[in-house]
Amino acid sequence: MTFSDLIQMRRLGDIALSPDGRWVMYAATDVDLAKNTKTSHLWIVPVAGGPARALTDSMAGESHGRFSPDGKQILFESSRDGGQQIWLAGFNTADGTIGEPHELTSLSTETNGAMWSPDSTHILFVSKVFPDCPDDACNKTRDDEQEQSKVKARIFTHLLYRHWNEFTGDKRSHLFLASIDGSVPRDLTPGDIHNVPPFQLEGPDQYAFSPDGREIAFEEDLDPVPAISTNIDVFTLRLDNPDAKPVKISTSPGGDHSPRYSPDGRYIAWRSQARAGYESDRFRLVIYDRQTKQIKDVLPNFDRWVDEFAWGPQGSGVIYFTAEDKGEEPVFAINLGNGAPNPFPERLTDTGSYGDLHPTPDGKLLIASRVTVRSPGEVVTLDSALVAHGAFSVGMNREIAYPDTLKERQITYLNDALLAQLDLPKMESYWFRSFGKVRVQGFIIKPPGFDPSKKYPVKFLIHGGPQGAWGDSWSYRWNAELFAANGYVVIMINPRGSVGYGQAFIDQINGDWGGKPYIDLMRGLDNAEARFPYIDKTRECALGASYGGYMADWILGHTHRFRCIITHDGMFNPESAWGTTEELWFNEWEFKGTPWSNRALYRRWSPMLAETSFKTPTLVVHSQLDYRLDVSEGYQLFDTLQRMKVPSKMLYFPDEGHWILKPQNSQLWYKTVNDWCDQWTKEHGPGSRE
Repeated sequence: MTFSDLIQMRRLGDIALSPDGRWVMYAATDVDLAKNTKTSHLWIVPVAGGPARALTDSMAGESHGRFSPDGKQILFESSRDGGQQIWLAGFNTADGTIGEPHELTSLSTETNGAMWSPDSTHILFVSKVFPDCPDDACNKTRDDEQEQSKVKARIFTHLLYRHWNEFTGDKRSHLFLASIDGSVPRDLTPGDIHNVPPFQLEGPDQYAFSPDGREIAFEEDLDPVPAISTNIDVFTLRLDNPDAKPVKISTSPGGDHSPRYSPDGRYIAWRSQARAGYESDRFRLVIYDRQTKQIKDVLPNFDRWVDEFAWGPQGSGVIYFTAEDKGEEPVFAINLGNGAPNPFPERLTDTGSYGDLHPTPDGKLLIASRVTVRSPGEVVTLDSALVAHGAFSVGMNREIAYPDTLKERQITYLNDALLAQLDLPKMESYWFRSFGKVRVQGFIIKPPGFDPSKKYPVKFLIHGGPQGAWGDSWSYRWNAELFAANGYVVIMINPRGSVGYGQAFIDQINGDWGGKPYIDLMRGLDNAEARFPYIDKTRECALGASYGGYMADWILGHTHRFRCIITHDGMFNPESAWGTTEELWFNEWEFKGTPWSNRALYRRWSPMLAETSFKTPTLVVHSQLDYRLDVSEGYQLFDTLQRMKVPSKMLYFPDEGHWILKPQNSQLWYKTVNDWCDQWTKEHGPGSRE
């Protein structure tokens, strides 16, 4: 595989299931490298199988397609007439065709995240507005004034004045309700100075309708200092009373996310975290009884994160969900019965990573997206008739035999022709014992055309988070198959702090960033070198981003075993990183306080303070719009490397954030990263090892 192959691949977006269970609508993004653009289009495919067909021929593209519950219309979001708005089109379920689309909204503040009401007469969506503006004319006037002003200075009076890759400014996300008759949308949270819903990079919807359409549930963070709080709560709001106010129903001091009403309206389920200030606490699945107002953890012994979930059809009592487990993201099911679930959730799939779950109305199929390390996203159907035929205990101190996995059938083929031409080696898993006799998992990918009699250089990948994980999943930003493609063995370790191995394993990184996780990584590499004779341990390069970038920086000062290092958007100086990040809760949890309350810990795990040991040639990558880890962290490291006369280079992106997303920037990133590895592992003499 080459970068040209990677960039040609069509990228699956979100999917939707028609109310009669006959059709799947999905978004697929096409990348044009020459134009430096990504364009999403909507497609439709029969659930029973058959050719996919584009729903529109608009050059502007469209995304976020949704079927109306009555099956007569679809909505989608498009910028074909300027700013992103909601569009409607009639839908013919007999042949899966749509009528001529027409624009429903025309807000100057645009729209996002549109969702149908159960009676198909209204649409819930998000728009970012000035909280004190009574209408769209006011918002437009204020935006125009700011755009035309010669003064671009800003005044800050609160924390979280910037987030992810933009300054927050005076506007806030609000929920709106629009009628399909085209009347003026109603702001459901007028005057609210908080974001409704809060900022979210990706993941499940943050709001939902009740089955009768008279109420919504949504997320909101009311903390007066959101930069130090993860306490997002779930609220409900009656829509049939214009004077109704939001009512908080969650009680956890941690984050509460993704509310979903049960089909019969009795419960609201959501993902809940118990500990305040810790964004990587276990995501539990809880249900709220709307009559008794009691909240129950339905999986008290399930020691994994519930990532997303979907209620089964009415009367089934089933909730399907996904959770990372040992490098996979399988589908699980729990049967609530009469509110007393079986304590053992069933694992329904084997290999691969699943998401975007949609049970069919008859309960016979589960529609989902699936990726593996060797294949990008496709839509699949799972035969849910096998539900309740077995159980699998995860993180409960015992394991029950795997049940029969669900019969799976792929119904989209976005990249089959291209993938058929590529040699994509299998990923292998291995386990080893690390510090404290803890079992840690690693993964290895051999290069295409592998010859066991030869020795190969190594790309040692370190994941971010730090509460993340490597596994059987596809990535366009850090693609393990592409890293292996030019003659490298790729090794990936999930050290302490990684998800999918229980919360205690995750928590062991807190306050110990350069401790046990570093030992796990080094012992994992030692084990691979001893286990796999085709590894050339004198030609290894360490690569990491975000926390992986921090660890690459830490490695730079604590071992000389690597021929080269690549550090992307890493933390070099924890004290300055605290002062330049936006989500202060993260640093204050991980380093157990502020720099003035626990300065010793910030300095104990500071890569900067080992600068006199820096020797390994290092490529530094950082971006101007990265407000999670400010570009100054990259500057400090590069300046230090240059003054220490360590061979070094810096790749700087003025127009990217924490992730490299623009096609031509991605091309330059892969070329620069791979060239650096080649320069030091393929062109020079023996490297030093300690």
